[in-house]
Amino acid sequence: MFKLDEIDKKIINLLQKNANIPLTEISKRVGISSTPCWNRIRKLEEEGIILSKFTEINQEKINLPISIFVSLSINSHSDKWLTNFINVINKYDQITEVYRLTGSSSDYLLKVIAPSIKQYDELQQKLINELEFNNISSGIVLKVIKKNNYIPLDFV
Repeated sequence: MFKLDEIDKKIINLLQKNANIPLTEISKRVGISSTPCWNRIRKLEEEGIILSKFTEINQEKINLPISIFVSLSINSHSDKWLTNFINVINKYDQITEVYRLTGSSSDYLLKVIAPSIKQYDELQQKLINELEFNNISSGIVLKVIKKNNYIPLDFV
């Protein structure tokens, strides 16, 4: 396991908040020169700690204002079912996140984004036709109260 030091944590925190921050700014803020800073970033990438850099998009501004959490309960926990499930969910880009759960009445939680309830319903009907499950329930997000796109490093 790779051990993060305080400089690594500072670099990661800066990149999580702004992936486009210039290297010179990062090195200045963490107190090391550009070359060692670049080498640390590359090492964090090689170690699989930094997986990617992305740009967050305002869903409403691009006409995808609706977020839905879909809970699925299933009977079959077979490898065959899981393979089919993965194939199905990967077909639909509007399914943006998928989690397998324990300790709840649902086995899987999907996050879906859509321009309208009608288009979400069309996706849900496809899922009903393509997947075997006991129960499906949907929760429509009314308001996002908190959304972090970073991992807090205070506990590492």
